[in-house]
Amino acid sequence: MDGSSEKSRLSPGDMVAGAIFAAFEDYNREFSVITRRARRRFEEREWKLGARDAVERIELYDRRVEKCLAGLVGRMGRSIADEPTWTAVRQAYAGLIVDCPDREFYKTFFNSLTRQVFGTVGVNDAVEFVAVDLEPTLDAGVPPCRAFDTSSGLTTALVDLLASQPWGGLIRDPAAAAAGIMREIDGLLAARGLDAAVCELEMLEPVFYRSTRAFLVGRMSGAGWSLPLVVALKHEDAGVTVDAVMMSDYEVRPLFGFSRSYFHVDLASVGAAVRFLRTIMPGKATDELYTVLGRARQGKTERYRTLIGHLQHSEDLFTHAEGERGMVMIVFTLASLDIVFKVIRDRFAYPKTATREEVMDKYRFVFRHDRVGRLVDAQEFRRLRFPLARFTPALREELLAAATLGCRVDGDDLIIEHCYLERRMKPLNVHLREADMAAARRAIRDYGQAMRDLALSNVFPGDLLLKNFGVSRHGRVIFYDYDELCLVTECNFRDLPAPRDEEDEVRAEPWFYVGPNDVFPAQWLDFLGLRNELREEFLQHHAEILTADYWRGLKRSHEAEQHLEVLPYTTRRAPALA
Repeated sequence: MDGSSEKSRLSPGDMVAGAIFAAFEDYNREFSVITRRARRRFEEREWKLGARDAVERIELYDRRVEKCLAGLVGRMGRSIADEPTWTAVRQAYAGLIVDCPDREFYKTFFNSLTRQVFGTVGVNDAVEFVAVDLEPTLDAGVPPCRAFDTSSGLTTALVDLLASQPWGGLIRDPAAAAAGIMREIDGLLAARGLDAAVCELEMLEPVFYRSTRAFLVGRMSGAGWSLPLVVALKHEDAGVTVDAVMMSDYEVRPLFGFSRSYFHVDLASVGAAVRFLRTIMPGKATDELYTVLGRARQGKTERYRTLIGHLQHSEDLFTHAEGERGMVMIVFTLASLDIVFKVIRDRFAYPKTATREEVMDKYRFVFRHDRVGRLVDAQEFRRLRFPLARFTPALREELLAAATLGCRVDGDDLIIEHCYLERRMKPLNVHLREADMAAARRAIRDYGQAMRDLALSNVFPGDLLLKNFGVSRHGRVIFYDYDELCLVTECNFRDLPAPRDEEDEVRAEPWFYVGPNDVFPAQWLDFLGLRNELREEFLQHHAEILTADYWRGLKRSHEAEQHLEVLPYTTRRAPALA
């Protein structure tokens, strides 16, 4: 029987479902093609091409949704806006994906289409796969793991691990590399008083790639203990060497954190891999793991699912987030949930000059840029529906008075037309007030390091006030206020001119010309208001970033397209390794 006869027996709903299924399969294939390039980028040291791949893969989803939607308009005509038609399409589509790995990805893609077609506010259970009902999102497939034989000793097993990698032949002195990893393992086990006999070594087979590094991810266990094992490798002129060994929660969690760019790892079942990763990072949020594995849209679905489920089982009210009120954003949260919501104000107070669209452009820039562990990953949401009664009166009043472009009332609900969701952190200025001096010193050192790391990635925060930085659970300082963010290469870093006379010294306004992109690093320390011990701590560790020369040097490096690296781990162990 020919294909035309087969198609004639399909209902319109079946054909539309098939077209959507084919569109997602096409997206998934292209996603995998880009992801698999990471191996070649690592082997050939094609770092700039790897950075382009990262952006291409991020942009792929929206492009494929738009392409599929354009095809559906031509295929469905006027019926594209008919709910009963889409109900039938959803039923047919559900049948097509029943045996697919990661079938929740297919559902999320379907919902992306319906939300655009109908401009859905909240959830439309007539045409959507309802996010709160996604059954279990961690795929039932088997994680792609390999157990290495440790009967002849762990060092031998580590040699086998390194040799099994696709670029194992490029490793410089595998025996020495394995011995270096073993020394680190022995050192940690001895420090913790654990039996050094390792019974099991189990590693995920796919390699995790990010920027210039490859990561081997797994776990090891012995008598009464189990630890993560992550080995970072770098590829230099002399070959591939081990750069770091990570075996603690403190090291591994931030590697998969919300301020990191996405891994490129070729997974047949992402959900199964997420399930494995949660065994080495217990309690790690599922949405963050999906996101950091490159499935950002599924991460949004998971976060929304968590949010709605939490609202159903909690009673506390949305209230203003901790810290100073923003001039660009209204920021609010639930005390019982570690997420903040950011809604753009209708008008920005002086001296802010950005427009609403410019602010949104900054968030889009961060989404595509290498966040180097210093920029929080902000997920963009539209047309959310919440009970109006779940908002404190003060917050409700401000949203409806100062964010009318982003919020409106619909019956007993508050509709949030547009917002960003981020992980909640303690504002740095609040942290410095509340922390003991030792913790405050650590935070102010890391604040300076955050500026350095961002600068190495060609990012200048613009507004350096302490309130615009947060402190994570691991004590890491992360920037989260993007309205004045720009590239280092866009700035003109200037030395502060010497005053001409005494009158110049006491003027409230600069007596010299200041261009729109001019930056004077020498003014920052007084501007930040650091006092006494914290001022001295900053100067001891970061005095050079208060000089224009430091920034001009970085700017020249970026303009020359030099590769400047920010590692997601400490390299303190590197001298002991291969």
